[in-house]
Amino acid sequence: MRLNQLGFSDLLVSEIGLGSMSLGTEERKAIGIIHEALDQGVNFLDTADLYDSGRNEELVGKAIKGRRDRVVIASKAGNRRIEGREGWVWDPSKAYIKSAIKDSLHRLQTDYLDLYQLHGGTIEDPIDETIEAFEELKQEGLIRYYGISSIRPNVIREYATRSSMVSVLNQFSILDRRPEEEVLPLLHEKGIGVIARGPLASGALATEREITKGYLNYSPEEIIKLRTRLSAVARESNRTMTELAIRYSLSHPAVATVIPGASSREQLLANIAAARTPHLTQEEIEAIKQISEANRYEQHR
Repeated sequence: MRLNQLGFSDLLVSEIGLGSMSLGTEERKAIGIIHEALDQGVNFLDTADLYDSGRNEELVGKAIKGRRDRVVIASKAGNRRIEGREGWVWDPSKAYIKSAIKDSLHRLQTDYLDLYQLHGGTIEDPIDETIEAFEELKQEGLIRYYGISSIRPNVIREYATRSSMVSVLNQFSILDRRPEEEVLPLLHEKGIGVIARGPLASGALATEREITKGYLNYSPEEIIKLRTRLSAVARESNRTMTELAIRYSLSHPAVATVIPGASSREQLLANIAAARTPHLTQEEIEAIKQISEANRYEQHR
């Protein structure tokens, strides 16, 4: 598995990581998938305190026990549960972030995180206060680096200018090319690494996956037509649809790693197989761009 530098940090992450949100809560199954990923060369695991109300972090912590030195662990904070109230509230305050890290470390059974990420963010947030929280956590040795998980160009731009973040976790796929114009060039220029989530567009670009619903501005019928044309591109280079999609998300130089989810060993191995295929040629990239839409951010500002 190829390792890439994450932004200007000294973190080396596998080009295909594991987004753990879809692992589920059954312990044996989830830990088995994580162990298989590590055995296949994956070293980057992304989780969050929000996933299954902390249960996901607990499972990741159990899975990496005895293997901590082999794993780059990323988690997130900013969504706060208030006792007696249903759901979560957004809280990017310094006090909450510095409190949330302690719970995450406890669940993950580690004394530090390699990467701690703000799990969202709006332009109205107290951004300087949030940055201060992450900087203090670095100084205290509780985290090595920090980043944000955001699809809002204006928020990303503020953090890229005002902070020393090393990464942005951003949704990016053939069906969601919104980052290509505003986000990826900026981050590449700043030396900030991109962690691309959703390379398979919620399964719409997964090999042999039945299409029953749309994705962003694509209808199910449009996705089916697009898949037919993408399949032709994939066959020419002896790739599966899954491999083509993952390789597209890795094709931009700003992207350090992609984190497709996996709820089964079969899905995991299909994702990891992309690591054994060559990089897309410029001809393949242009062919994909010609048959997909260069969609843009509209609501998320």
